[in-house]
Amino acid sequence: MARVKTAEIQLCSTEEVAQNLIEAEAQVRAGAADGATLIALPENTGFLKTRNHPDPGEPLETSIIVNRFQDLAKELEVTILLGSFHRCSEFEERAYNTSVLINERGDVVGHYDKIHLFDIDVPGEVSFKESNDIVPGQEPVMLQGAGLNIGLTVCYDLRFPELYRKLTDIGAQVLTVPAAFTAETGKHHWLVLLRARAIENQCYVVAPDQWGRHGGKRHSHGESVIIDPWGQVIAKVGDGVGYATAWIDTELIDRIRRNLPCAQHRRL
Repeated sequence: MARVKTAEIQLCSTEEVAQNLIEAEAQVRAGAADGATLIALPENTGFLKTRNHPDPGEPLETSIIVNRFQDLAKELEVTILLGSFHRCSEFEERAYNTSVLINERGDVVGHYDKIHLFDIDVPGEVSFKESNDIVPGQEPVMLQGAGLNIGLTVCYDLRFPELYRKLTDIGAQVLTVPAAFTAETGKHHWLVLLRARAIENQCYVVAPDQWGRHGGKRHSHGESVIIDPWGQVIAKVGDGVGYATAWIDTELIDRIRRNLPCAQHRRL
């Protein structure tokens, strides 16, 4: 059984990489000082694109953004989920939107490439085509970190429950949803979808979100939360940059799954 204090960090990233990393590092340090040993950052932590120009990304091994958090994880002896950065592709000009898990020794445990891309046009509200810059990933990814089985997803993946069911089937106890969820859709759908993913899979959900206006038309919802496997919000960040903590307890997961064995009742 594991009991892990977890911090989720809410940021307002822009295209200014150096400033983004300063702010993110400050929040990671604050979460670690509060006793968290698993710390999750949002999507596009180090660079959030707001202008229409090419963004080929960086190689994972030499990324300025990834290396910064590898050093920080090692120094603080914590596990860090870098919500996402743009990882360059050797095959084409577009990049992958990649979530990275880094252990307490500063090693990259593994990474996940966002599968579902946000190509949407809601007249008068939001218009965005992620596939202009991003190549979709192909495979679900579950990794082990901080003594937990962690299923990695990113933002728009949240609307596709079959991905989360697959992650649970292969052993996930925690589902991570780092995001830059739009303000327009977030106020209606963000929390209800997160609670649904927690309830139906009987997993913890850790969802660090971007918040506020990033420049141009980019405006994120915020309301970063940690949700327990009964669907209860056990930590939440309000408006602004900040962090919140909660305990992840695998005994609670086991008890809920034992008392309400939904997975054993599936017929389709």
